[in-house]
Amino acid sequence: MFIFGKKIDPSTKFGASDKKKPTAKPEKVETEIKSMKDLYGPAAATKTKQVKKGQTRAAYGNAYKILVKPLVTEKVSNLGALNKYVFAVASDANKIEIAKAIKEIYGIKPLGVNIIKILGKQTRYGKISGKRKDWKKAIITLPKGETIKIYEGV
Repeated sequence: MFIFGKKIDPSTKFGASDKKKPTAKPEKVETEIKSMKDLYGPAAATKTKQVKKGQTRAAYGNAYKILVKPLVTEKVSNLGALNKYVFAVASDANKIEIAKAIKEIYGIKPLGVNIIKILGKQTRYGKISGKRKDWKKAIITLPKGETIKIYEGV
């Protein structure tokens, strides 16, 4: 068979006689079961999850998508005395996801998470009227003796 003036053997077409190279099996990494009982209750049994070679566990986390930014205001700084910290969070996040994100980023398991949904205000510039975005904020309560360094350089 001739293609573009070159003779090609039909037995060496793609996939016909190619020998498959052995592929490396993914490594098994032990991880915790991520459920509500595991987050708030005693540690449950561990579960193995396959991770491709060269990948880290951080590739699976969405913690930085859930915690948008810490809020730094005068009222929030007064809550620091009560071991409470305030974050702007994703509008579709729930309490358990926020608690997991705090544990993943700061390494501290929070005692409690309170969420407040804030509706955007109506705005007007001359004849043009509009509305600011709705957003959520979360008040995180940490155990005694644990702190998060948020207010550095403020």
